[in-house]
Amino acid sequence: MTTDELKVVFEEQAQRCQEVLLQKGMEYTPDEADRFSSFKMAASLQHTSPANALLGMLSKHIISLYDMSFVGTENYDAEMWDEKITDALNYLFILSAIIKEEKRDQKH
Repeated sequence: MTTDELKVVFEEQAQRCQEVLLQKGMEYTPDEADRFSSFKMAASLQHTSPANALLGMLSKHIISLYDMSFVGTENYDAEMWDEKITDALNYLFILSAIIKEEKRDQKH
């Protein structure tokens, strides 16, 4: 794969991530009062931080990717790979935002 081809893959993936992140946001927090309310509620139920709750949820996606890889990449279509990879990346984007929010709130 050339650098230009990789750039296209990156741009397509970034676009998918953005579309899914915005769509899921409307599903999980339609009033947009707090985009992280699901992670904060999960954290409360688990007696942990929102970041740790998110990482627990992310592990499900990582395990799914491992399972798909070990079964064989040829056994899954591109759509399935795109969905799983996009979900995992979006959890990492959300983790970054949660950490930034926590640091901002600690300053106040």
